[in-house]
Amino acid sequence: MSEKTVTITDNATGKQADMPVRGGTHGPELIDIRSLHSELGYFTYDPGFSSTGSCQSDITYIDGEQGVLLYRGYPIEQLAEQSSFLEVARLLIHGELPNKKELEEFEESITRHTMVNESLRIFFNGFHYNAHPMAMLTGVVGSLSAFYHDTIDINDPENRLLCAHRIIAKMPTIAAAAFKHMVGEPFVHPLNRLSYTGNLLNMLFARPSEEFEINPVAERALDQLLILHADHEQNASTSTVRLAASTGTNPFAAMASGCAALWGPAHGGANEAVLNMLAEIGTVDQVPKFIEKAKDKNDPFRLMGFGHRVYKNYDPRATIIRKTCHEVLDELGVANDPQLELAMRLEEIALADDYFVERKLYPNVDFYSGIIYRALGIPTEFFTVLFAIGRTPGWVAQWMELLEDPEQRIGRPRQIYTGAAKRDYVPLHRRG
Repeated sequence: MSEKTVTITDNATGKQADMPVRGGTHGPELIDIRSLHSELGYFTYDPGFSSTGSCQSDITYIDGEQGVLLYRGYPIEQLAEQSSFLEVARLLIHGELPNKKELEEFEESITRHTMVNESLRIFFNGFHYNAHPMAMLTGVVGSLSAFYHDTIDINDPENRLLCAHRIIAKMPTIAAAAFKHMVGEPFVHPLNRLSYTGNLLNMLFARPSEEFEINPVAERALDQLLILHADHEQNASTSTVRLAASTGTNPFAAMASGCAALWGPAHGGANEAVLNMLAEIGTVDQVPKFIEKAKDKNDPFRLMGFGHRVYKNYDPRATIIRKTCHEVLDELGVANDPQLELAMRLEEIALADDYFVERKLYPNVDFYSGIIYRALGIPTEFFTVLFAIGRTPGWVAQWMELLEDPEQRIGRPRQIYTGAAKRDYVPLHRRG
């Protein structure tokens, strides 16, 4: 059977070129335009690359119209309900769910690498007392290459796997150190007897003066949030990691580039924007007023945490975490928090309002994650750091996949030049 093609015709010259069509397991077919310039002399223009496939990937599939999210073929609903974050991390990296022995070995390896060099811990003393935690995370993750420079040979599969384990293991430790620096408390070392998420909670909230008791409901909620954030196809931060990796840079530099991209308020800062919006609304009695403002196309106010650029239906992650969110609020007894009460009222009205229902502007994962983080006592400016911890296995899996893909080349987007036409230099004394 001949390969499916699409014929592109240049109306100005009459020249034609046949472009192959490529399809995957799921999703729309894509036109392979790599020969377009050599055949017809054109490049394509696609700001934000929203219509461009930059790679082929086996990791994550999203159907925004149907509200589907699959990790390695497994529905996110099944993984979030039945799996653990480390099991999902290993799935993303290796492509298959592990058996009991494989999972235990992976968990043991991650646990063994959670400590960071003491010189790296001292590094935090160089940050200003009120430095943003994402600034600290981005800087320290990048600096890991200075501590493990002897094992960052990206051409060695064993070194790649070792780096993957180290990055996943050390992210919570680095994040917690940034948190402690932010709040002015002593750093807390990881404990090998705790789970990955339990360790994170302990390093965040334990103090030398008192023991910290990990609430299993809070631990499970945070673990579930990490699973829901673990990967999301070729989003901005993941594409940044892949673009950096295409240059052959070391994995820690690539991960730091992902942290920097995630820091943007249009990406990882979305759940922080939800809390800022709630602060702007103020009180429950103001909700109807702001609902009307959101409906007014001439009003700049927007409901943050509702709708999604990719999902044109209900965000499947939100369906899962909504139930967990209410469980956390009930368990922790924070239902009387005015801002959380406001969030629940906003959710109730928006889900029943025809304007939002017809436009499918449902609460998304950022809406509920922000509420859960606040209920756990996590400051707003730290939300994106937790997002980064969750997204790390996805970044790692995408980085490894790119390095193993024979079709990948160094990223080099094209442009339309709109500057001055060619002109001659004018000596300084002749300029008016």
